[in-house]
Amino acid sequence: MENSFVIEQKPFMAILSSMQPICTKRTTLDATSYILMQVGHKELVIKSTDLEISLQASYILDGTSIASPYSFMVSGKRMFDLVKELDGTITCHVTDQQLMLRAGNVNLSLNIKDAQDFPPFPERIENLMQLDGTFLLDMLGKVAFLIPQNNANPALNGLFLEITNKAMKMTTTDGHCLAQVSTSKYTLDEPKKWLLPRRAIFEVKKLLESAESSHVFLGLCGNQLVFSGESFNFFTKLLADPFPQYETILQKKGFKPATVDRSHLIKTLRRSACLLSGQFIATQFGFMPHELKVSMDNKEVGQLTEKLPIAAFDGEALDIRFYAPYLLSGLQAFSDENLTFYLSNASRPIIFEADHEDRHILYLVMPVSPTATQS
Repeated sequence: MENSFVIEQKPFMAILSSMQPICTKRTTLDATSYILMQVGHKELVIKSTDLEISLQASYILDGTSIASPYSFMVSGKRMFDLVKELDGTITCHVTDQQLMLRAGNVNLSLNIKDAQDFPPFPERIENLMQLDGTFLLDMLGKVAFLIPQNNANPALNGLFLEITNKAMKMTTTDGHCLAQVSTSKYTLDEPKKWLLPRRAIFEVKKLLESAESSHVFLGLCGNQLVFSGESFNFFTKLLADPFPQYETILQKKGFKPATVDRSHLIKTLRRSACLLSGQFIATQFGFMPHELKVSMDNKEVGQLTEKLPIAAFDGEALDIRFYAPYLLSGLQAFSDENLTFYLSNASRPIIFEADHEDRHILYLVMPVSPTATQS
């Protein structure tokens, strides 16, 4: 049958699934709810864009019958919903206005549109470097959790990626905490820095989690950043807002180091968080040379008092207040049995740091001022 091609439901479904967050996002153009399908003799290329992020995926064809390559647009969501309910091998046949789908005894058709109505799509990628996909995914996981969804400061709603001739660094902050991971494994002679939107980061994470290839290329396409795997190209526009100057707050002059058992601290913080009952109440931390005293008082729920051993702290006794959930959210990025942290005084942050294989991990939390807490 002329103008027909064959696909397998499971791998094709995975491609359609990865495009749903893009083609279902409302935009000013109706065409962004469609995916573009470009059928060649040996390859099917599928594209989706919402004008901010774009995804191109390729599917190797076996059993095509076409006179020449052709393209068409079809509703991304309807295609996804129908293919989800089919099984096994699906034969696709294209007429002027419809895409026919046949799987076993099932025959379906979807209206299609002319490919020329599809929005402009990024082309001509300039690859900058090759990254290990698993390594990149791990780095993103150390910092992505802290990106706010809709912070009043647009510059905080993204991940700040910096690559110099010495290191690659990722930094995120919500204004209360800061997470950073860096590595000397990847460098560029010409320094680059970009602020990537939150949406883009989480879509890249999903692509990396399901990618078959172990390598990913990082590149540029005009004013967009591109992540390319063996069978996909993911494009994202960048945030124009300047990321906060964070270097000063990370300086540890006058700070004293200490260590604490990670699992013990996490359990203490969880118990403290249990007493919050949805309220913003700070937990009191009393640091002494060999002991950390933790206490929290919620008049509506109850009280907590605990003592934990700490080591290597030779500073003066220090009382400082933190919001337990802020500490908890960042400690998941650390895996060592003992946590190393740095303290200065009650108005300066606590800074956790660790070296894990080729990565340096940092998590900073600002203290809660006495006037900011209500119990």
